[in-house]
Amino acid sequence: RTFSHVMLAMNATNARPHVAVAAQQRQALRGSAVKGINVKPNAVVRMNTVTRAHVVKLPEGVTTEKLGRDVFNTTYYPKGEDVDMSRKPWVVVDAAGLRLGRLSTYVATYLRGGNSPSYSPSFNMGCNVIVINAADVVVTGKKFEDKLYYNQGVRGKPGSMKVETYRSLHGRMPERVVERAIRGMLPKNRMGRETFTHLKVYAGSEHPHAAQSPQDVTADCMRATHKANQCDLESCAPQ
Repeated sequence: RTFSHVMLAMNATNARPHVAVAAQQRQALRGSAVKGINVKPNAVVRMNTVTRAHVVKLPEGVTTEKLGRDVFNTTYYPKGEDVDMSRKPWVVVDAAGLRLGRLSTYVATYLRGGNSPSYSPSFNMGCNVIVINAADVVVTGKKFEDKLYYNQGVRGKPGSMKVETYRSLHGRMPERVVERAIRGMLPKNRMGRETFTHLKVYAGSEHPHAAQSPQDVTADCMRATHKANQCDLESCAPQ
């Protein structure tokens, strides 16, 4: 017996049982080839495997012969009619005395539909939001003087970027302050750009959307964003 036969026998005895059986069969094939039997040298012996079937209990009235909806997959996923623009509700928020950042998080949640039990991040499940009295929004700390807004201007031309303070932008276009804060909290993709079009911001208390009968959610916004241990809204207003 050659050295290879000895190593094959040692490996067969030390290996697992099904490996040992396969090694013995391969050794038998080599012996049969010597006697004139035409056997492929790379023949692979496949072992029979036993599959175990799991018993699934079907609901009452459902048999395997019936073909219908998937009774085991009950996960909800929105459909096209769930994101129909004509069915979206309208809400209005009075920004007078509210903080800019906390107001923006609340409005962004309504725009995306995070307050809805059927919320799905891949669908626009939100509603149309109207923000009034944007000129009376407040900021804390030194943001009224130190906060800066950057406008890139003409892309590709150095020196075209413009910098503007919060005081300047708030005095010139108070609606833009609220819009930029809310837009930064939306997804940076096509769905986020579409969601931003559902936001309507006005500096005063008047808006042209009375025909949509918007629901006032200002009280809910104050309860969700301003807690008792925070400073008073009047003390946060700029001097």
